[in-house]
Amino acid sequence: MSRKQHHFKGAEVSCCVKYFLFGFNIIFWLLGAAFLGIGLWAWAEKGVLSNISSITDLGGFDPVWLFIVVGGVMFILGFAGCIGALRENTFLLKFFSVFLGLIFFLELTAGILAFVFKDWIKDQLNFFINNNVKAYRDDIDLQNLIDFAQEYWSCCGAHGPNDWNLNIYFNCTDSNPSRERCGVPFSCCVKDPAEDVLNTQCGYDVRLQGELDQQKYIYTKGCVGQFEKWLQDNLIVVAGVFVGIALLQIFGICLAQNLVSDIRAVKANW
Repeated sequence: MSRKQHHFKGAEVSCCVKYFLFGFNIIFWLLGAAFLGIGLWAWAEKGVLSNISSITDLGGFDPVWLFIVVGGVMFILGFAGCIGALRENTFLLKFFSVFLGLIFFLELTAGILAFVFKDWIKDQLNFFINNNVKAYRDDIDLQNLIDFAQEYWSCCGAHGPNDWNLNIYFNCTDSNPSRERCGVPFSCCVKDPAEDVLNTQCGYDVRLQGELDQQKYIYTKGCVGQFEKWLQDNLIVVAGVFVGIALLQIFGICLAQNLVSDIRAVKANW
């Protein structure tokens, strides 16, 4: 009996498991390639690829790293799962299982540590936001990320508008020649439904006013507190997303291990 028929003395490789795992991973692989492509394209547009040393020049967080890292991991995992399933390669299937299991373990560990060390996580989040406030004008992608966060959570700065004193363009020092002195980015402004055109200068000089007057024009709550409130309000949805991701990972590991067992059983009967 030929090897292509994959059965000898009753042992055979399950076609359902094999091609389901292949389909599962080809989607993963293509998504990874898309994320990676977007990340590399963004770096090419910013001139990073032509000057690799500029990666370390940004003082804050470059959002493109998310696309590069996530896309790279998805691409590698998808490749190993696809080729491993299609070619019945036990090495690639084991690599897929171990790598996916390691990611699952790291996610689980991060979740437990985040729950146990909530105050430390809050401090790190505060430090992260303030560090990126300093670099707001240094990178267009970082700027867009901060603007999106402040608009989405109706907040301004880590703890409030005065956090923008950390930025050289918005601080209130007498030596600051910027027109944005004592202001905040437009994303801090309370939106006027009657305005059809976005007013990007709405935050100019707003911090020269008293706190009560500021509330008429800008959000005065910090993004750390607003993010915490959003998590509490959407806890079931957030938990559901994480549980869903975890179940998909466990499902992928089980499929790969099942296929490895089938391949071993066939080989043992040769």
